[in-house]
Amino acid sequence: MCIIGIPLKYSHLNDGRPILYLGERIRRTIQKAGGFIIPIVQVQDVFYSDTRYNEFNELSEEDKKNIDKYLNMVDGVIFPGGFKITPFDKYLLEECIKRDIPTLGICLGMQLMSCYKDDFKVYPNGTDINHFQESDDLLSHEVVIKKDSLLYDILKKESIMVNSFHRFHVSSNDYFDVCCKSSDGYIEAMWMKNKKFVLGIQWHPEISYDFDENSKKIIDYFIDICK
Repeated sequence: MCIIGIPLKYSHLNDGRPILYLGERIRRTIQKAGGFIIPIVQVQDVFYSDTRYNEFNELSEEDKKNIDKYLNMVDGVIFPGGFKITPFDKYLLEECIKRDIPTLGICLGMQLMSCYKDDFKVYPNGTDINHFQESDDLLSHEVVIKKDSLLYDILKKESIMVNSFHRFHVSSNDYFDVCCKSSDGYIEAMWMKNKKFVLGIQWHPEISYDFDENSKKIIDYFIDICK
């Protein structure tokens, strides 16, 4: 068994109280694949769900040391989907890459990778392809995979069907190689060469893990690398 760190995400209860949470889909899938999950808890004394990016104080040295303690305990890190990126997330990603910790970014996690060492920028979707499906139980559109890439090494396929739950898309940066796009040209996956495993994907393999062989291959490959 390997230890997978997952940073908690930010939301509110129905009565408005802010919470940090770990999604049930990602928990169940990683446990099925053989991973033991450690939640990585945010370190600053603020309500993460209510604080805007430019309102956060810079991480202190003590904050960074607390984040580093989590990274000293894990074999891999997953950045899950969500609705918000914070300085905590950016520092955590930078440290994962610096330490060569196997890292998988899912949906917002891939969008976090797209702004690695840059400002966070996303763009509204605006094509005929359905990038925000209503049901969890289907695969909504095709993506094309570059042969010379980590994703192709995992799947051995040049195209697959994926689910889709995002209203925004990203542009490329100077640190990651784009390895997969949808037919409307939106980036669907990116990876970092010369690392054990640093891959971001725009879709959610944890949601389709039980019925889609490609989703299962991605998660299982990541867990095997972490072991």
